[in-house]
Amino acid sequence: MNLFNLKGKRALITGGTHGLGLAMAEGLAQAGAELVITGTTPSKMEDALAYYKSKGYTAAGYLFDVTDEKAAAENVELITKELGAIDILINNAGIIKRELAITMPVSDFRQVIEVDLVGPFIMSQLVAKQMIERQSGKIINICSMMSELGRTNVSAYAAAKGGLKMLTRNLATEWAKYNVQVNGIGPGYFATTQTEPIRVNGNPFNEFIISRTPAGRWGDPEDLAGATVFLASEASKFVNGQIIYVDGGILATIGKPSNEN
Repeated sequence: MNLFNLKGKRALITGGTHGLGLAMAEGLAQAGAELVITGTTPSKMEDALAYYKSKGYTAAGYLFDVTDEKAAAENVELITKELGAIDILINNAGIIKRELAITMPVSDFRQVIEVDLVGPFIMSQLVAKQMIERQSGKIINICSMMSELGRTNVSAYAAAKGGLKMLTRNLATEWAKYNVQVNGIGPGYFATTQTEPIRVNGNPFNEFIISRTPAGRWGDPEDLAGATVFLASEASKFVNGQIIYVDGGILATIGKPSNEN
């Protein structure tokens, strides 16, 4: 099991103050990693660090916007100076704006692309420089089922996540020779505070997700921990440019007829 041991490793998780980012960070901490969390909201950062501390994890927080190249560069330098080298980067920070493509303001489309695609590029470029110098590193981009599928009202998000899938493959192509593995995780539909209002009996979307997912349920945030630890550890040292979809089997099937149990 030493293949999955992250003791002595430092993991930087963007957007690690809540939701799936927090769940993945906790999985890394349970495997022994030291956590470095980024965010943009002071209150969320304070709550997250208090939670990590209550669990006995080693965690530090830095407030900056991953789309701000100057701020990102300054903070990556500061993290390295104050804490040490970054061994694992999880590009998790992201946003979604739900709007029909025909009416979506171009400014909103650009914002989603900036956060969900340009941000991961900025962070990967900054952190990879030190990884390449050390000839060792793990980068995990948080993709989506929208990296593969379209859906009404999410054209910007799907464009960004589809681009992130291909960015993952291209960075892997360029950096594999330096022993830097770049992979992705594509979460399915998860039970988070954001989805709580619709995860109730009788809600059409709740029923759709449960019936559409072969596993017959929403994902628990903890379900992401295994894939995250695998891609962050020595167990995946010859895995590169891959996207692991943690979706309960949604992408594996076209679904079932409405009259089929």
